[in-house]
Amino acid sequence: MPVLVMKFGGTSVADLGRIRNAAEKVRREVENGYDVIVIVSAMSGKTNELVGWVEQTSPLFDAREYDAVVSSGENITAGLMALTLQEMDIPARSWQGWQVPLRTNSSHSAARIEEIPRTNIDAKFAEGMRVAVVAGFQGISPEGRITTLGRGGSDTTAVAFAAAFDAERCDIYTDVNGVYTTDPRIESKARKLDRIAFEEMLELASLGAKVLQTRSVELAMRYKVRLRVLSSFEDIDENSGTLVCDEEDIMENNVVSGVAYQRDEAKMTLISVADRPGIAAAIFGPLAQAGVNVDMIVQNISEEGRTDMTFSCPVDHVKRAEKALRDAMTAGGINFRDLVADTDVAKVSVVGIGMRSHAGVASKMFKALSAEGINIKVITTSEIKISVLIDRKYMELAVQALHDAFGLENAA
Repeated sequence: MPVLVMKFGGTSVADLGRIRNAAEKVRREVENGYDVIVIVSAMSGKTNELVGWVEQTSPLFDAREYDAVVSSGENITAGLMALTLQEMDIPARSWQGWQVPLRTNSSHSAARIEEIPRTNIDAKFAEGMRVAVVAGFQGISPEGRITTLGRGGSDTTAVAFAAAFDAERCDIYTDVNGVYTTDPRIESKARKLDRIAFEEMLELASLGAKVLQTRSVELAMRYKVRLRVLSSFEDIDENSGTLVCDEEDIMENNVVSGVAYQRDEAKMTLISVADRPGIAAAIFGPLAQAGVNVDMIVQNISEEGRTDMTFSCPVDHVKRAEKALRDAMTAGGINFRDLVADTDVAKVSVVGIGMRSHAGVASKMFKALSAEGINIKVITTSEIKISVLIDRKYMELAVQALHDAFGLENAA
């Protein structure tokens, strides 16, 4: 039988009533002739509770024991989902990561999937099992220890199973009914997209859209896994949700598909750094070693033989960045006159594969922001996106202005 992967997030399995609601959606797909692999998250709020218990018990915790504790939330949901399906007379069995086994590397709390052998689950399907309910977010290391994949890891688990089992599709059930042109809480005219290309979804996810986890989209793009984002709380038909697919599967595109934002950004500037070969490596090497997530980078000549280096990072990385750079100066690796941090900025981005073949996107974006009196601090571009740093107080206005400027309320 064809295989379908269905993933249910924490809000979709938050209590027994919602687990039963999710199980009804699984039953419909079994009746449609699929063998189903269901990936479940922990009940809403449970992982945060478990993390809190670990941190209260041991502030400098052993990452292996952290994984043992926080992975337990998914185990509970998987067992309850399997029991619910069995009560519906559907042959179902729960699987923990080590039972599959989902093999990962040894990077506890941020493990990478290395292999998902099909043998065990295929054997149970051959014996008559119709649904394998798999605990998301977890696997097993080469040393035989439980590992976890990092926050949002259940999305990655689902896509990895879809790739390993050649699934017809991977359906991600969440609390929204698809991918929107922007956040509907900010722009009331935001429109649900019927389809979006992998590359666009990857950019949107990395730029702040929280519908799908970035690693899951990367994996889907690499293995050509068709994703569908759906709501757990609505009736579903073949036109429901948003399909994330190859660019070739989309007949017509808007030049821009969406506007994304990240609220808690910071802009940091090293003033008057020596303008010499290797200076960028001397700056960004210590930042990488300190775990600072650097994004936008701009270099400006400030005076003869000197340069200013500006970059953005999450606002909660600022203190770490300041320490790394001042330590590097003390060690003699770099020298600068001052380090200035602006912690009151936001990043706003427009994304669209249509930008490859249409000129004037940047001009339209900058005119729209100018018309609202919004000053741009930093600009970066790629083939299918343009991002700007602006004062945080103008973020929502910028999102609304750009959504209007590119007519995103209208279908292509």
